[in-house]
Amino acid sequence: MLTSSDLTNDGLKELRQSALGRPDPLGLAAELAAAVDAGRLADPDDAGAALVLAAEIAEARHKFDAALRYADRAVELSGTRDDNESVTARAVHARLLFQAGRADEALAELEPLRPALTQHQDAAAYISAALSIGGRNRIALDWLTEAAEQALAERKASGGSAEPASADDAGLLFFLLQQRHRVRHALNLPHDSHDNLADKLETRLANAAATGAADDLVFFPQAEFDKVVAQWPALSESYGKDWDEHRARRERELVRLTGAGRTGLALLAGTADGLSRSAGDADPADPKSRAAYARQLAGGTSQIPWPPERNGACWCGSGNKYKKCCLPRSR
Repeated sequence: MLTSSDLTNDGLKELRQSALGRPDPLGLAAELAAAVDAGRLADPDDAGAALVLAAEIAEARHKFDAALRYADRAVELSGTRDDNESVTARAVHARLLFQAGRADEALAELEPLRPALTQHQDAAAYISAALSIGGRNRIALDWLTEAAEQALAERKASGGSAEPASADDAGLLFFLLQQRHRVRHALNLPHDSHDNLADKLETRLANAAATGAADDLVFFPQAEFDKVVAQWPALSESYGKDWDEHRARRERELVRLTGAGRTGLALLAGTADGLSRSAGDADPADPKSRAAYARQLAGGTSQIPWPPERNGACWCGSGNKYKKCCLPRSR
């Protein structure tokens, strides 16, 4: 039986990770749908996410009729919104339409979602998965190539380097390149320059994980961030050119780690004085100094649990609600 803690945004994320291991996953899907009907979600805006989860549970158990009913309702609830949850609901709906033999309807559902590939992180995975299941890998490749090239062009136009230094630096481009790489592999196509960049970013990401570096989770409150970049301007490349970019990078990294299966995540709250003391005679902008400071913070108590509730105070300390502050920055 679902409890009130299961029906928060955090609870739904936990259910997603454990749903198929439960004794009666189909019963869980039905309970989620019933909770939506009864208005038992902590945040009514999570109704679409709950129904998408129900649809994916039913799909995994090959109950495609039930899955399609749940997805129909998720799409209906999303209305004309173009946020991440709405895009996900429509892509899952299209995936199920393909499996029901309704390819024309599936493609009609997906076509309007093409712009979302450069706007929402989950879009690349969900849209390309739907097209692949429908046997439309060539279409997926065309769409992902167009989106990746648009993201690269926007990066160059904003003054970014031609080749991102890391997966975090690449942002949404990284996820587009990953999905494009996967589709090209399925089509047995040789590597091109975009595939090579995807490989480089994957390798850098793996190396960062292997060293246990938590530098990407070090967070400076606004006053401390201003001190850091004033004292060591070179750190703006690692921590962000301004506080908004700093917060956005941290939110994106936390979302990425969640997608990779990590739980119990937290920001490591830093200070300019703390960074200086940790570095000692070394340059605080040196990667080794930053990594050492991150490890020091990870072993301390100055940590900020993540994520907060959607309607709770944002983790960054702005005083605004999370859903109106840093949650959208991950996109």
